[in-house]
Amino acid sequence: MRQTSLLITVSLFLLFILVFLNLFSGSVSFSMADVVAALTGGETSDTVRFIVVESRLPQAVTAMLSGAALAVSGLMMQTVFQNPLADPSILGVNSGASLGVAVVMLLLGGSVLTAGSVAGGFLLIVLAAFSGALLIIVLLLVFANHVRSNTTLLIVGIMVSYVTSSAISLLNYYATEQGVHSYVMWGLGNFGGVNLKVLPYFSVVVVGCIVLGVSLIKPLNALLLGNRYAENLGVDVRRTRSLMLFVTGMVSAVVTAFCGPVSFVGLAVPHIARLLSRSANHLVLVPLTLLIGADLGLACNRICSLPSDGTLIPLNVITPLFGVPVILYVLLRRR
Repeated sequence: MRQTSLLITVSLFLLFILVFLNLFSGSVSFSMADVVAALTGGETSDTVRFIVVESRLPQAVTAMLSGAALAVSGLMMQTVFQNPLADPSILGVNSGASLGVAVVMLLLGGSVLTAGSVAGGFLLIVLAAFSGALLIIVLLLVFANHVRSNTTLLIVGIMVSYVTSSAISLLNYYATEQGVHSYVMWGLGNFGGVNLKVLPYFSVVVVGCIVLGVSLIKPLNALLLGNRYAENLGVDVRRTRSLMLFVTGMVSAVVTAFCGPVSFVGLAVPHIARLLSRSANHLVLVPLTLLIGADLGLACNRICSLPSDGTLIPLNVITPLFGVPVILYVLLRRR
């Protein structure tokens, strides 16, 4: 118990430091007084207020919530499917969102500007990604009500990913060079897709999914002992699995729609939490996974903005640097 409290305290302290770094530092340097004035509504230049309030603040909140939600979703999937390599993307929800974006960017001739203004084009991308992900969620929930085996459901998700990947490859083959470039840039991911106006809606959906995930702590602990044992304890395994699929699917849909397909966060963070806590109890793992996921999201977002020329490093260039060593360590440890 003391070790858990210490880990959570350290994670919270690290979260505070990372939020500070994301708000008070970046590719453009401002004094601390200017940043505080921008955040509190004090007197400062319009440039400072725009960069801090309209750019840095939404990115920090988006990175924190996305990292936490993806991490908890990965933990739930690894527990329900009893597979250490399960993560939100393995069910094909991310692929469904990617297919929706591919239809908009590639089938419409490349540039989404042809669909209207820049804002309208971005909105079209978000709606397409969310629609594609939602279609896969509905498909998975239908299969979940008819399939008892977790392994079979996992295979269904993988097959869905293959089908959507084939469709995306076909669209890429016939697309223009500009369309392919736009789609590749979107696929690299970034936390800058949520502006200040959209942030409240994004936050409500993601926080709601996190709350639902936290409510599944007791059923998840029971599932560690097997489905039959969980049923003997009164856990409705099929309902728990369907609710987990809904939560994971919604998180993947919303995050992928606004930020692109974020890799490795949902896969690696639960393992980091297990390695640090040396516990399988979800009363310990869920809050720790939430905090570490938020920390990782903020750390990746800060690293992405390191270049001083105003450019951003793609998010999916950074996340494997954290995720791959963890997964390799886990696999080698299991031999």
